[in-house]
Amino acid sequence: MNNSIERQSAWRRTRNFLREALRDNSEDFTSGPIGRALGLLAIPMMLEMAMESIFAVVDIAFVSRLGTDAVAAVGITEALITVLYGLAIGLGMGLTAMVSRRIGENDPLGAAEATGQAIWIGALLSVVIGVGGVVYAEDLLTIMGASDGVIEQGKGFTAVLLGGSVSIIYLFLLNAAFRGAGDATVALRSLWLANGINIVLDPCLIFGLGPFPELGVTGAAVATTIGRGVGVLYQLWYLLNGRGRIEFHTRNLRLNCALAMQLARISLGGIAQFMIATASWIAVMRIVAVYGSAAIAAYTIALRMMEFIFLPAWGLGNAAATLVGQNLGAQKPDRAEKSAWQAARYNALFMTFTGVFLLIFAEFVTGLFTNQADVLRWGTSCLQIMSIGFPMYAVGMVVVQALNGAGDTLTPAILNIICFWLVQIPAAWWLATQTALGPNGAFIAIVIAESLLTILATLLFRKGAWKLQTV
Repeated sequence: MNNSIERQSAWRRTRNFLREALRDNSEDFTSGPIGRALGLLAIPMMLEMAMESIFAVVDIAFVSRLGTDAVAAVGITEALITVLYGLAIGLGMGLTAMVSRRIGENDPLGAAEATGQAIWIGALLSVVIGVGGVVYAEDLLTIMGASDGVIEQGKGFTAVLLGGSVSIIYLFLLNAAFRGAGDATVALRSLWLANGINIVLDPCLIFGLGPFPELGVTGAAVATTIGRGVGVLYQLWYLLNGRGRIEFHTRNLRLNCALAMQLARISLGGIAQFMIATASWIAVMRIVAVYGSAAIAAYTIALRMMEFIFLPAWGLGNAAATLVGQNLGAQKPDRAEKSAWQAARYNALFMTFTGVFLLIFAEFVTGLFTNQADVLRWGTSCLQIMSIGFPMYAVGMVVVQALNGAGDTLTPAILNIICFWLVQIPAAWWLATQTALGPNGAFIAIVIAESLLTILATLLFRKGAWKLQTV
């Protein structure tokens, strides 16, 4: 009887905690139990990252019915789009560091002013990338080694996604501000809304259901852009109403060149990190492309599944970044460090479980997206090889994000150059083209580079120089 009551009580506490984590709260994340603070931030952030990955999974699930060339077109375009993600997420890193530090210092006005400058920078990037993407969509696919069939099917998809880059940039950027402030539930709600619209519109615009035009693979890009755009409108509505911890008002949109330059300076390391990393992923895609559309499609499917797993895990890293920034602002460096290590332990547990699952069920998972023998074979191998390194990736994600949350974006950028450009790309080329491993060689190189990054980042984090970083 007592055990039954205790189980019911534990379930009630868990349910109440989940409810608290998924609604707006005024929790002070610089005091109280670290586990509670981490949970309140990590739960909505993990769900937010899962919501972001659903865009990719939903698109590929519908597009895969259009054939291998259509899947390859999406994969190559996504390799290009990751450069855009790198810009948006890198700028978001700088914004998260500044906002979280100001909130920790009890300076919501400073957080609002930093957010205002980020909006101006995001607008400039959106115009440059959007115009360039529309004009050079076909040329970009050609540079990536796409076949004529892939270019024909994919040029519209590429033009729409890059042309609508404003929705991608602001979705990431504003969510970074909300996360840094500790308003993680706002970021989650914006992605719930965006994903719901994308899920409904995707099949309608791809296959021409009901009154909708049949746009093929381009329809997936149109649906995604509309969904993200509505999510951004919700973010702006919430922000301009002065809700939450940032206390934003239209006067905070005044251009402050000095503050904008400070944000840009801090963000440069974050942007460099992702530009280096995404350039490496593109290079690996180019190496895999030597083996034809089947290998590209397999790599694309595997990456989509990896995104689905990595982005929720990255949510824990984002939670660590917020806690590190806010606690440094509150002059509590030891609490900041403890928060990062606790997040790393949780992430390692989660990623180990998912790694074992993928190792066992890789063929089944790949088979959900294709029934073509070559694609199934290469996709299964990719998932199995990369899942072996999941526990290492888990720790690396959190440690790197903790450094970024402290404002030390330069150290991870240097590590990325070493691990991705000096190790991953040469190793991928040699193993994939000079040995009998084929595409599997490129996948093995990814595991080697990511594991090395984790080891080096952990050693530097333990030294503690990041605690002295000024933002």
